Formats: sequence, structure tokens, C-alpha cells
Amino acid sequence: MWKQLRVTLFLSGLLLGGCMGQENKTREPAVAGSFYPAEPAELGKMVDGFISQAGPAKDAGEVVGLISPHAGYVYSGPVAAYAYAQIAGKDIERVVVIAPSHYQSFSGVSIYSGDQYKTPLGSIPVDTEFAQKLALLSSQFRLSGDGHTFRNPAGQGEHAIEVQLPFLQRTLKNFKLVPIVMGQPRSVEELYDTPRALGVALARLITDRRTLLVASSDLSHYHGYNEANVMDHKLADAIRDWDFMSISRNLGNRQWEACGGFPIIAVMIASQRLGANQARILKQANSGDTSGPRDSVVGYLAAAFVKDSVQRKSEDYSLGANEQAHLLSIARDSVKAAVVNRTELACTDGGFPTLSRDRGAFVTLTRGGKLRGCVGYTAPVKPLYETVRDVAAYAAIHDSRFLPVTPSELDSLDYEISVLSPLRRIASIDEIEVGKHGLLIRKGGYEGLLLPQVPTENNWDKLTFLQNLCYKAGLPPNAWKDEDADIFSFTAYVFGTKK
Repeated sequence: MWKQLRVTLFLSGLLLGGCMGQENKTREPAVAGSFYPAEPAELGKMVDGFISQAGPAKDAGEVVGLISPHAGYVYSGPVAAYAYAQIAGKDIERVVVIAPSHYQSFSGVSIYSGDQYKTPLGSIPVDTEFAQKLALLSSQFRLSGDGHTFRNPAGQGEHAIEVQLPFLQRTLKNFKLVPIVMGQPRSVEELYDTPRALGVALARLITDRRTLLVASSDLSHYHGYNEANVMDHKLADAIRDWDFMSISRNLGNRQWEACGGFPIIAVMIASQRLGANQARILKQANSGDTSGPRDSVVGYLAAAFVKDSVQRKSEDYSLGANEQAHLLSIARDSVKAAVVNRTELACTDGGFPTLSRDRGAFVTLTRGGKLRGCVGYTAPVKPLYETVRDVAAYAAIHDSRFLPVTPSELDSLDYEISVLSPLRRIASIDEIEVGKHGLLIRKGGYEGLLLPQVPTENNWDKLTFLQNLCYKAGLPPNAWKDEDADIFSFTAYVFGTKK
């Protein structure tokens, strides 16, 4: 009975905020003297110098979240400073830092169970009350030292949260810390669902305007300078467009790289739900720009998510007549190669640079006005001309709703190509414009997409559009109303042939 009582008292203390006789737990510095100077005066001078070089924040708006790199200061410090210059002197009382685990393997989300994080500049108290409330919001979250205090056999400790702290200590006063480390996903679904759960929980729990979110992440690792720049700019573009769905997919299929990619997604989701409406890329560089060789570099990014009265407008996308004709030729030739020879078409961008940019796209095949196949890439995984080649062939022979196209049908097929804009989550169905927006719904492991032209062709109103979107995903017709359902809108540039 005494043993049971002790367990009950311990659990009560844990959940209600008391540590009940436990000693304070301090997370000691793990990389002082290696990633940054261990001597306080030298460290403070270095951080202040970086921030001075970055200059003061120029754009108006309330900063809700940041992305900052986490390498050694001589490499990533000059980039991180651009993020922290945005908050210098701001009235911020709580900072939630979300980081990946580099050395310890675990699943889910580890919220530090101790009382303070320490650097050479002093100790930062953990907001234990907030941490305990957050831990109760999902079965994927737990109060733990996992990812925080672990050291590998070589004695290396986690650095991804720690390197953010001296910047925070030099730009803010009297703040509390919520240190969070995200583990490795166990399934494809968790690539999106775990950061979503964390982002939604943070947005639900944060009720003030004095909390800052920080995603700690480097970008691509150990590619040549030019290759790294290309890859990192694609990820930066998706961040600017708030397309965290495509980020999740392209990190999962290794098209893009970011060791803190899932913290980035979590901060984007939370920031948007907290009212941020602009994503600003403040600085992008790599170790070849700052302090290293260029044959094998690591990418760095500083970004801010802000509330601004001026909403950034998306640019209208279009293709010229010659570009359209080239893509339609690729689609026809790809279908013929797949149907007749079961081979992949060799093709090029035809000298049109716009066709070499990564875009999502669908190819729709019809015959006599009836659908014969439709397949697409929703995320920008390949250059547009390669995407059209791939999905045209898939529409002809791999659309599971239809038998494969036969050689005798080739001359009677019509082709329609839909080039997609980035996906952006909508906060309200009032944002949907029937005839302009396509929709994608995501709920757990279920997902469905309908192109913008579908409701117009079928004379659907908005409600019917949403219900059929749910049917397409294999969900009940009103599943779009559920709290765990996300709806993303997009536009499409549509062109094609009609016989």
C-alpha cells in the first residue's frame, strides 16, 4: 500500500506541477568550447558581432516563429544572426525551441523534463508548467530527457537546441524556455502527422502574444556548392509559400534535405494557426559561403513567420504557346512509349527554362469526352517536363480505375495538363472559390485531391465539392469538418487538346 501511495503522490506531483522533493535538474552545456566559445565574454562578443553584421530588422510585423541553423558558430552563426536580429529587445516571455535528435534514436516528441538549460552565459529556466500541459495533449508527447541529455559512446551530446540559446540570451531578457526534441518517424504517415500534432498542440496552448517559436535546422548536407544551392532554394521557396505539405513529402522521399525538417513543419503549422500570414526568407547560405570548402557543404537558412497587415500576393503562373505545345508533345509521346513499347520517353525541356523548374502537375486523358485516366504529382518533385512525362504514362497504364490504354486508342485520346501552384492550408472554407481552387484533404492516413475544373464541369456548389473531395479520399462526406482534417487549396494552369 505504501508503494502504491508513493507512486500516486509522484504522478500527482508530475501532472500538477510539483517536483515533490526532487532536486533541480540542469541540462549542462554539451558543445561549449567546440561549437561556440566556452568563455562567456568571448561568446557574448561573438554573438553580438554576428547580430551587428546582420543589422536591425527592417520589415514590419509581429514575429511568431523563426527558423535558425544549428552548426558551429563559425559556419552558421552569421546566418542565425539574421533570425535573431528580428527579435532583439522584443517583449518575449517564453521561447519554444524545437530541434531534431542527432545522436539518440527514439520516436515521438521529447519535452525536456528538467528545470533549466545552461550555457556559459548563464542558466535559462524551463517553463515547466507549460511543458507539463503540452505533454498531456498527445500520446506522441512525453516529458523526458531523451534527446536532451544523451551522449553517444564518443561523448558527443545534442547541440541543436543548445546553440540557439546564446543568441536568445543576447537578444532577450527574462524569458523561460520550452526545449523540445523530435525523434524519428516510424511510418510514412508520421512524416506529416507528428509535426502536425505538435504544431496544433502548440497553437492551442499558446494564448498570449509573448511566445516565440524557433525551429532549429540545417538544410542539405555534404553536396557540392552548386548542387546544395539548388536543393536548398527549392526548400526555401516552399517555406515562403507555406507549402509544408510538399516539404513533408519531399523530405520523406529525400528530394530535399533538412535535419530539422520536422521541427520546421511543426513551427510553420503552429505559426499559421497563431495568425502569421507571411514567411520571410531572411538569409540563405552554406558553409562554403561562411567558413569552409565548397566541395562538400552544409546549407543554412534564417527565416521568420510574421503577422502583417499586408498579405503577400501569389504571382499568376502561365506558360507561352510554345511551352504548352512542347509539354503536350511530351505527354503524347510518353503515352505512346508506355503503351506500345513499355519504355520511358527520353525528353528535354526543349530550351524553355521554365519547364526545368520543379512543379506539381496532372495529366488527364479523355476519349470521346469520357475520362480515360488521370494521374499527377501534387508536390514539386521533378522538373515540370519530367513530371508531365511521368504522369502521362501513369495515367495511361497505371490508373487503377481503368484498364490500360491500348495502341488502338492512341489517336483518339485528348490531353489536358494541369500545372499546380503550391499547396496552402485553408483556415476556413470561406477561402474556397469554386472554379478557381482545387482542394486536397488530409486526415490521418487518408488523402484525396480534386482539380479546380472538376466542380465546374459537374456543376457542384462548394458543399458538394467538399463532400466529393471526402469521397475521393475514402472518407465520410462530412469528414472535412473534423478537427484532425486539413484542407489545402491550390490553383492550376490548365491547357490541352480537344478532338
